[in-house]
Amino acid sequence: MISQILYHTRGDFFRRLVAIALPITLQSIMFSSRSLVDVLMLGQLGEAEIAAVGVAARATFVTTIMLVGVTTGGALLTAQYWGAGNKQGVRESTALTWFVASLFAGLTAMLFILFPTQVMSLATKSDDVILLGADYLVITSVSMFAVACVASMSVGLRAMHKPGISTFFSGIGILSNVFLNWIFIFGKFGVPPMGIKGAAIATVLSGAIEVGTLYGYLYFKKHLLAFSFADIKAVLDLQRVVRFLKLSLPTTFNFLAWAGGLFAYHAIMGQSGVQGLAALSVMTPVESISLALLIGMSNAAAVLVGNQIGAKNYEQVYYQAIGVTVLSLLVGIAVAILLYFTQGLVLDAFSALTDETRVLAEKFMLVLCVAIILRSVPMMTIVGVLRAGGDVKFCLYQDLVAQWMIGIPLAAFAAIGLGWQPEWIYMLFLTEEAIKWVGSLYRMNTRKWIRNLIEN
Repeated sequence: MISQILYHTRGDFFRRLVAIALPITLQSIMFSSRSLVDVLMLGQLGEAEIAAVGVAARATFVTTIMLVGVTTGGALLTAQYWGAGNKQGVRESTALTWFVASLFAGLTAMLFILFPTQVMSLATKSDDVILLGADYLVITSVSMFAVACVASMSVGLRAMHKPGISTFFSGIGILSNVFLNWIFIFGKFGVPPMGIKGAAIATVLSGAIEVGTLYGYLYFKKHLLAFSFADIKAVLDLQRVVRFLKLSLPTTFNFLAWAGGLFAYHAIMGQSGVQGLAALSVMTPVESISLALLIGMSNAAAVLVGNQIGAKNYEQVYYQAIGVTVLSLLVGIAVAILLYFTQGLVLDAFSALTDETRVLAEKFMLVLCVAIILRSVPMMTIVGVLRAGGDVKFCLYQDLVAQWMIGIPLAAFAAIGLGWQPEWIYMLFLTEEAIKWVGSLYRMNTRKWIRNLIEN
């Protein structure tokens, strides 16, 4: 087994993995930094603002993850088209991905505009937190279109092994967000201080800047992915749309159920009071940034796995899948150790936390270190291997069972029924990861996930 893994990952395999993974990792850090910047800057105002932006950001994260799920169908097809050398297929898949993602973005924007207080009240009973978060949700709803545009173009660039392009323009987006936050939150250059509303306005404007510069660059360069109206018209064929939705909808529902589960965990923690919610709101962006390298590796592996299946190298892709899973575990351990030794510096950045909330956040940090190691294997096997092979239904069923039938009920019972302390409730959030270890490794070993999706 070891000799086979070494044989099939020899040469430039890991070099290509790293070359794709690093820009995606950087882009993931930038994406997570948007909510971290909001939490850090609003954290200077008070714990109610921290809790409000934490809940609202988790709600927008749910819809963002749903949009990423929609684009996954395009990612699977585009990677295999690129592996098969079909450039027109890459272009048209990107156009179809953009069209479908934009439709879903419109639906989510309407939800936040029409029902902001209802969404906030799912996670907290505090009137202050609900009102502050509702303002944030209504304004940031427009940014869902920016997420759809960037995500759909990113999957095409990744499939072409050019993720650095979208990463560069994400950098422009995050720098714009920091600068505009400073202006609108605190009131600079004659603008009145707006607090949490200012953070929302900055999010929308920075998203527009990112989309404008990315698409402007691609069309100016006459890039392969700079699709036209004719390309969109060509892909709006019933058979192609149905095939796309067959791949995307299970993954979209999977992502939506998973992200909805994260929001449910937030709601469960909200039962312990504003302190637990504030500490969890601090953990959310820290966790996202800590997992960025694992996310980058798993997405890079998905591209390489898709390319190999498109090229019909089925034996090779199986052993490469095992190799990247072992590598993901080793990286997860290294990241957890680094976070453990730097946790004091991280928490010092959140100056508005009370002493009690700071102590609770320190306990959460220890749990998070364990969580990173636990998540390293399921993240790679699910995102980088099983979904890349088109095994989307298995991933959906496994997530539903592990999270909604086991993890969430256990945490809810501990919080509401038993009145456990917040740190022990947070620990129970990890139950689903242990279950996914067993299920995803078993499924990967069966090889049933290796499917060529672009053959007629």
